Amino acid sequence: MYILGIETSTKTGSVAVVSEAGVVAQYSLNIDATHSERLMATVDRVMKDTGLTIAELGGFSVAIGPGSFTGLRIGLAAIKGLALATGKPVAAVPTLLALAGNLPYAAHPVCPLLDARKGEVYAALYRLDEGLPKQVMAESVLPLAMLAERVPDRTIFTGEASHLFRTDIEKLFGDRALFASLSALLPSSATIAEIGLSLIRNNRLADPDTLTPMYIRRPEAEVAWEKKTRSR
Repeated sequence: MYILGIETSTKTGSVAVVSEAGVVAQYSLNIDATHSERLMATVDRVMKDTGLTIAELGGFSVAIGPGSFTGLRIGLAAIKGLALATGKPVAAVPTLLALAGNLPYAAHPVCPLLDARKGEVYAALYRLDEGLPKQVMAESVLPLAMLAERVPDRTIFTGEASHLFRTDIEKLFGDRALFASLSALLPSSATIAEIGLSLIRNNRLADPDTLTPMYIRRPEAEVAWEKKTRSR
């Protein structure tokens, strides 16, 4: 079975095709062009380079966040369109789970971090049990100081925000803080597809009609609209 994975939670968009035999293709690009400008062209390129057709895919897998509000909407819209056109199954994969999946068999808990702005991070905590991430702290948006109170053990930090806020993390956690390599800091569409393959195999499917991003924090536009409505 071939699974097409899409990751648009961060600026670095990524598209991959994975099968039970391994990664067939993965394309990642960190540029200023928006996901709306390049995502479907990337999907087309990956499919052409692999020699596969959409009809040969067994399903689709997509990162649902947290992350960039706009990027997530674009990724989910693309997957919904592909699922509607083909009738193939869809798997929904939390972005922080996928980041933890970049570090299989880690000896310490793994804490993926993404920048949530406003002095906060998106965070969760996982233990890697036989290579599979087991969640021990739910996805949250919070200041690093509060995270330090919730995570008492020696922990491996990954995700873009772990690099962005490394100095602050070292001050708050001291020798409890370990850091993943730069190559593990981005959510991978190949990991998204690999996790999706397992979910689809086990019939843990997402409904494309009701699939929504995992924002955690409400979009600013929604909050502003609510304030405006209340002030009338």
